[in-house]
Amino acid sequence: MSYAGGWSALHLEMPDKVPRTEYSADGHWALIEKVTGIPVSAHSDPSLQQQASAAFRRAWDYAYVWNILTHNQIFGGKYTQMGHAVYAAEGVDYSAEIHTLFDDPEDALDLDFDAFYGVPSHDTLVKEYNAHYRAGISPDYVNMTGIYVTLVSGLLEILGWNMFLEAAGTDRARFGNLARRYAAWIGRYFRALADCEAPVVMVHDDIVWTSGAFLHPDFYRTYIFPSYQELFRPLRESGKVILYTSDGNYTEFIDDIAACGVSGFVLEPCTDMAYIAEKYGKTHSFTGNFDTRVLLSGGKEEIDAEMRRCMDIGKPYPGFILAVGNHIPANTPVENALYYNELYEKYARR
Repeated sequence: MSYAGGWSALHLEMPDKVPRTEYSADGHWALIEKVTGIPVSAHSDPSLQQQASAAFRRAWDYAYVWNILTHNQIFGGKYTQMGHAVYAAEGVDYSAEIHTLFDDPEDALDLDFDAFYGVPSHDTLVKEYNAHYRAGISPDYVNMTGIYVTLVSGLLEILGWNMFLEAAGTDRARFGNLARRYAAWIGRYFRALADCEAPVVMVHDDIVWTSGAFLHPDFYRTYIFPSYQELFRPLRESGKVILYTSDGNYTEFIDDIAACGVSGFVLEPCTDMAYIAEKYGKTHSFTGNFDTRVLLSGGKEEIDAEMRRCMDIGKPYPGFILAVGNHIPANTPVENALYYNELYEKYARR
């Protein structure tokens, strides 16, 4: 039911089975080999990895694939490198490279995005989004394209955490205007997304930590969400399904994000899915929010309880799509992941 179920849920038409997706189980090669029987590892040929990942997505009945094109590559190397800890199997994603783009918050606060990064061609961006979307089209699941560096995440890529927080603390109003200027610059990408062929667009912006907002809530409501309104406007007008993803706990901003016109929420376990279901379950899809920590260290009873928690919340609503938040990392015990899938198949039927 994968594609049909995903399409139905995203359009709030109750499928007979709760759809599901996962975000990076594709990098858990031991799990993929166990499920598909294809011998594959972190060092296998990319074509074999793609074959095994596709077989895994079919076996686990993905409803959609979380898919974006626009990341920090659009900054042409002019961004802060914060390094990367080991996440994927065998440490292939580890990076000790660290460098900052700005050392003085005054320079950061004066950044002219058009002059510094240039002005991209609308037609070129539309062609790139179309090519990215077409390359991932599958009869097995709903595909999409989208953007990772919407606003907060874009500034974080450019400035890095230290300069981001220092600049925000140096002059709140100037930092807010910096955010507005970035939104005006990145808006070209949103207008291109509106004109591309993809019916579903993923909008990612990590606006909070696990503990919640890292700037005063008033800042978000003065500078971030009004910019969202403008960024999302062409997507709404073109009839796109707009899925919004933020890591962390964005519970206090659920209503603000909904007011910006998104079609669905993608959330980690720390965001209150029950609140989303109760208030927006009949008008929005929502994807989540099985706790990856339970899979990492829990026993069968804990995994079963977590699955029932998610299903109890989401199953009554047409747009609920199950997923582990935020990922199923490669150190997750294979037997736990398999049991999670067994429970999904047990409880998913309506």
